[in-house]
Amino acid sequence: MLKITAEEKKALKGRGIILNRDKETFIARVITEDSTLTSDQLTALAEAAGRFGSGSVAMTVRMTTEIQGIPYENIEPLCAFLEAHGLYTGGTGNRVRPIVPCKGTVCVHGLIDTQGLARELHEKFYKGWYDVTLPHKFKIGVGGCPNNCIKPALNDFGVMGQRVPSYDVDKCRSCKKCNVAASCPMKICSQGEDGRMVCRSEKCTNCGKCIDACPFHAVEEKAAGYRIMLGGIWGKHQRIATPLEGVYTKEELLRILERTLTLWKDQGKPGERFGLFLDRVGVESFVAQVLEQ
Repeated sequence: MLKITAEEKKALKGRGIILNRDKETFIARVITEDSTLTSDQLTALAEAAGRFGSGSVAMTVRMTTEIQGIPYENIEPLCAFLEAHGLYTGGTGNRVRPIVPCKGTVCVHGLIDTQGLARELHEKFYKGWYDVTLPHKFKIGVGGCPNNCIKPALNDFGVMGQRVPSYDVDKCRSCKKCNVAASCPMKICSQGEDGRMVCRSEKCTNCGKCIDACPFHAVEEKAAGYRIMLGGIWGKHQRIATPLEGVYTKEELLRILERTLTLWKDQGKPGERFGLFLDRVGVESFVAQVLEQ
């Protein structure tokens, strides 16, 4: 069995190098900045797995990769090889974890550039806050639309693209077939007895499908931006994130995220997940502090 001290094991884990259950080999968690890898990076990963590990590369549920079956003596040569190819390990510990975006940048349903935002958040909060010890891990999920593919509400800080419609029934011409009603996936738009459009806006998810669907411009864009959700947890404890009211600009999102991390760092207890901290201090009180100008 491999002889390794608890301190060395902890230090390696802090770098994203984790001892396997066999107590002999390690995995190396290789970061993706926006859930994508170039062909050159994929080639480098494959070569690294063959030269320094068992030859296998696994995908994690949070869009990073893991080179498997690494002997202890191969750890430093592996890290040097990855660095030479613009790759690095990490993604563990009580800090901001790698950002997880959906493919909204290229998806037909995407309302925002999810991968571009992820790269920006990666630089500012994963790298920028890397040496900041938080009460617990902090996960950020970026979803491009209300389809919830990456489950923003189960992340400590969830982001969802939004396109808010504005309904002007005075422009409705009572078409025989209403394009707005046909385009709504939530089925909240219909035609009344007089044939005019009726929409239950309180059930709208702001997916934007109805915007510009009407040839007479009865539905136009009122606002576009980001929905923000705080305190989601998926693990031994589960908590659906608390949504903030409204739709925010990118500048507001960045400010709210930094304020959230700062307040939690200062007020949270060691080992306390952010969502449980929110419940302890009171959601309304915390949100008021976050939105304080």
